[in-house]
This record gives sequence, structure tokens and C-alpha cells, in this order.
Amino acid sequence: MASQVQRLPKVGETIHGHKFFIGFGGKGANQCVQAARMGAKTAMVCKLGNDFFGDKYVQNFKDHGISTDYVEQTAEAVTGAASIIVNDAGENAIVIVAGANLLLGNEEIQRAKPAVSQAKVLVCQLEISPDASLKALHMAKESYVRTIFNPAPAIADLHSDFYKASDVFCCNESEAELLTGQTVATVEDAGKVGVELLGRGCGSVIITLGAQGCVVITAQGSSPKHVPTSKVTAVDTTGAGDSFIGALAFYIAHYPTMPLEEMARRANLVAAVSVQTEGTQSSYPCKKDLPSALF
Repeated sequence: MASQVQRLPKVGETIHGHKFFIGFGGKGANQCVQAARMGAKTAMVCKLGNDFFGDKYVQNFKDHGISTDYVEQTAEAVTGAASIIVNDAGENAIVIVAGANLLLGNEEIQRAKPAVSQAKVLVCQLEISPDASLKALHMAKESYVRTIFNPAPAIADLHSDFYKASDVFCCNESEAELLTGQTVATVEDAGKVGVELLGRGCGSVIITLGAQGCVVITAQGSSPKHVPTSKVTAVDTTGAGDSFIGALAFYIAHYPTMPLEEMARRANLVAAVSVQTEGTQSSYPCKKDLPSALF
């Protein structure tokens, strides 16, 4: 659920909002929906509560043409939820309650092996247990499936195997700061921390920078590359990073020989469309809404 406010509240402060709405979210789900809206054949591996919201979410996946063969529901926890506050500048503050997501374990990941091993790309995050994400990444690598890992919500003591199992390690500036202990305030800062993260074993690194676009660092590249994005008036930036990653997954699956820098440029433009409309998944563009030059 999300509230629109003039400004984000200070600690201990109560303020009036001027809009409230409920929509679908969750990093993995958002990324999957954006990829599906662009035309990718997708499947979701997750756990939901056996409740009203869980039922609605299963239907939401189906409405987007996303396979729910590996979406399970449980009575042991509620469906994960997020409370989002968005100010009039489009900036947001988010609190998540993972709920049933944290009950997704190795058994469920093993059951999803047929989908993971036959995929063109696997996307993982940290809204489920790190062990489950790492098992999925290892499973994908064993089948030569390309992997995107989004270390969000970030944890400072991230296991070193996450870097080695990531063909693309994609995080935003705050996540990069937590992982490296270095400030990321500029494009140059992003390049430096990206090089450090690459040195931990990643195939490539992307640091997303919001309105500044992103920085791409590859093992084959000589130096970090800044990939700017188009200037737009942001209405709601919630889920923009997920839109970027979902679009990136689409490009990796459909244009595997395209340079990563070009994929990032196009994913930037897709995410820029998403921030011009309120909501998270509801703001994600479909293929028909995007310029043909992006395909």
C-alpha cells in the first residue's frame, strides 16, 4: 500500500497525505512483471500466504501470463507486504514485511529446478532467505543459465559466493554503499565501488543511479562506463530499479549478444517511463507502449 504526501515525515512526526492506493509489489514480482510486459516468457518462484492477498497475487501473475507452477501458498505466514510513502518529488521510503517469502527454502527451489535449468536468465534478490537465493543461483550456473543478482534489501555480510554466481550484479547506490562501506554520491564514486565489487568475482556490475542513469563495469571492459538516461518529470520512483532489472532480464533473454552497456541504456529508458506514472507494477510499460527502437 502507498501514501502520497507533500514531503516525507521526520522521525516521530505525523503528517497528512493526499492520496492512498493499494497495488501489487515485491522486488522479484515487480521484475518478473516488467519482463513479462515486454514480451518475455516468465515463471515466478515464490511463497505467498494462504490469504486474500495471496489469492489476488496468484491471479495477478496469471493475468500477466506469468507461470505460477512454482508459486506456493502457506497457512504458516501471511503474504509479504510493503508500506510505501511517496512525496511530491517522486521520492519514496519503503518498509517491507517479508512474511511467507522467508519460508521459501531449498525444497521449493529444488522443485523449481525444471524451470530454472531451462531458463535463459534467472533473476534473484534478497526478499527471500539468502540461502534460497544462493541455491537458485548455483542451480542456474550449473545449467549455464545467465544470472542477475539484485542484493536488495542489502545485507552487509553478503556471502562471497553471491558475487561469484552473478553474471550481472546489479544494485543501487545505497546498496553499493552498504556492501563496500564507501560513499556513492557521484558517477565517479559508482565507478570505483563497481570496480571493487567486480573484483569480488562478478561477471559484470551495474550500479543504478536514478536520474543519473547507471554505471556499467564488465570484466572485459577497460574502465567503468556511465550510461545516462533521459530526463523526465518523476511522479513516483517506487519500483524504478525493479523496472530496470526486469527490462534488463528481457534484453539478456532476447538479445544475448547485445553489449551489456546497450542493454543498460535501453533498460534505463524503460525505467524512465515507469517513474512518470503513479504506482509500481501499474506504472510498468508494455511493449506496445515503448518505442520500436527499444526492440
